[in-house]
Amino acid sequence: MHLATLRTITLRWASCRTLRRVTILGLDALATGSSLCLALLLRLGGYVPEQFAPAVRLALPLLISVRLGAILSARLDGWSFRMSGLSEGVRLGVANVVGTAGFIVLHVALSAQPLPRTVYALEFFATTTLMGIMRFAPRLAHTSSVDRRRRARAGAVRTLVVGAGSAGDLLVRDVLRSGDSNYTILGFVDDDPAKQGTRLQGRPVLGRLRDLPRLIAEQRAATVLLAIPSLPSARVREILSTCATSKVSFKVIPASFAFLDQKISAAMLHDLSPEDLLPRDSIAFDPEEIRGLVEGRRALVTGAAGSIGSEICRQLAASGVAQLVMVDMNENELYLNARRLEEAHPGLDLRPEVADVREPSRLLRLAGRYRPHDVFHAAAHKHVPLMEHAPEEAVKNNVFGTLNVARMADACGAERLVVISTDKAVKPTSVMGATKRIAELVTRDLARASRTRMTAVRFGNVLGSAGSVVPIFKSQIERGGPVTVTHPDCTRYFMTIPEAVGLVLVAGLGGYGELCVLQMGEPIRIADLAANLITMAGRVPGQDIPVVFTGLRPGEKLFEELLTEDEEDTREARNRILVAKSPPPPPDLHERLRELRLLAEDGDREALLRGIERLVPTYRRTPNRKLELAPEPPLARTPHRAPAHAVALRAASGGA
Repeated sequence: MHLATLRTITLRWASCRTLRRVTILGLDALATGSSLCLALLLRLGGYVPEQFAPAVRLALPLLISVRLGAILSARLDGWSFRMSGLSEGVRLGVANVVGTAGFIVLHVALSAQPLPRTVYALEFFATTTLMGIMRFAPRLAHTSSVDRRRRARAGAVRTLVVGAGSAGDLLVRDVLRSGDSNYTILGFVDDDPAKQGTRLQGRPVLGRLRDLPRLIAEQRAATVLLAIPSLPSARVREILSTCATSKVSFKVIPASFAFLDQKISAAMLHDLSPEDLLPRDSIAFDPEEIRGLVEGRRALVTGAAGSIGSEICRQLAASGVAQLVMVDMNENELYLNARRLEEAHPGLDLRPEVADVREPSRLLRLAGRYRPHDVFHAAAHKHVPLMEHAPEEAVKNNVFGTLNVARMADACGAERLVVISTDKAVKPTSVMGATKRIAELVTRDLARASRTRMTAVRFGNVLGSAGSVVPIFKSQIERGGPVTVTHPDCTRYFMTIPEAVGLVLVAGLGGYGELCVLQMGEPIRIADLAANLITMAGRVPGQDIPVVFTGLRPGEKLFEELLTEDEEDTREARNRILVAKSPPPPPDLHERLRELRLLAEDGDREALLRGIERLVPTYRRTPNRKLELAPEPPLARTPHRAPAHAVALRAASGGA
């Protein structure tokens, strides 16, 4: 018969539940009867004496009835030929023990001449063996056939699995069953001494983690699957370092495996990501808590087209805000983000608005129109080298844009304002960091006389955000290198986008304090991050992809800090959220801000930098900064006059 026709008939049989169960019970009855006959022939030398004839005539129907009753009680008539495993095999053995015991009791009670005891034992072992073969042989044949086809397939990927525990067992079991998977499992690697030399799912445990580079070479492996749930990032980095010269790709099971009720499959595997390299466990914020903070409220987000702003909008929309106002100058990304949110949340009252935070009148009109309960200020100039060459723009956007947004929140009676800051604001060596520090001061100063609760939230470097090192490194690796790193000893704190936004929503809206920071563990060396990313791409650092050190750029420093000495009186609120007590703003803040505004609008860069230094005494410029930023000759200088609406707003708010 043609193979396709046989497969069609088999599938139709499998889909008919009643026919399938009747067939299984019929085969069980046949196996039971055959086993009894075989046991009698073996025990009695191929001939049944006349004295045992009545006992045999009673034994056959009695045994089949009792055996099938035990099978039905254990529900073994609904056997899954492809998904059966150890637990089903144990159930089959227990059911046969119960069936044999019941048969012996009944036969001895009903028959005048019991059978030899050896017959009962031989029948039990023969029946169990035949039933086991009948049930497990199709699975073994299918697995073997799938494995042969996979090995012969052009796209077969020779694969080693790190972790010979329950996760590795379930993962390899799914791979072996699936005809769609291209992974050819060569064996396991595990540090448990008790597992060395053993086999799992028919595949050997080949060695320990320290042997992985050698095993990759010997087995000609192309992929390594990390099948250890919640594998510590330090261990991940160690694996990548030891395999730095091995051209393999890495995949990992989801960190949430422990919550998957052991339903893991190869489809859940994802590429090893930079998030897996964080020197700490990822921090998860409770979605229900966030929903409780924002559900049914009106929210306005500035910088809604950026990485952080767009994620804030996404989480607010998912948490049930009544109205979401998205504000940004980047009309294209704003439009695309709004479209995505509209498709995901068709019932959301979504209002995208093209606006510049440097224009206070525009912000006031938006505030009057929408009256937001919560304002999230994520709009900023954040690229350190660019702001070194345009300090006036950093001041206009980061300082006075923040001031305008804070005044807007105060003027419209918003209940809460959250301002996004950065760890670069601590002892800043860049214009960007210094202007963010001033933005914190501005927010704190205005909060003292406002009904709006204002909080600044400091970030580290956000993995995957626009302009961060990870997308840049990935792009350089895709082009074949080189990967450019500023300094071999440069370190940074890192956090994921969900962590950053969770911090904004929980810490900013939770009323913990005026300055919140996420405890981000130990900083990561950028050079190590670059080498690990190259290894994760299946390349050899320094060989396939060169790493070039370019020197620190203007405004950059070797390491970042999270708190100043004045802010080290902190407490941990929860979820590694640190709440810092900051010193009050200087008493002459308003006068200095007025001076800073004039200098920024006049474009006198050297004077502007001196003004920043007066406002932020811990600011230290790059040594050659003065030569690079010689004042540009103005075309014509005119006396500065603030717009009428700004004067009115300043008078109402008591600000600069």
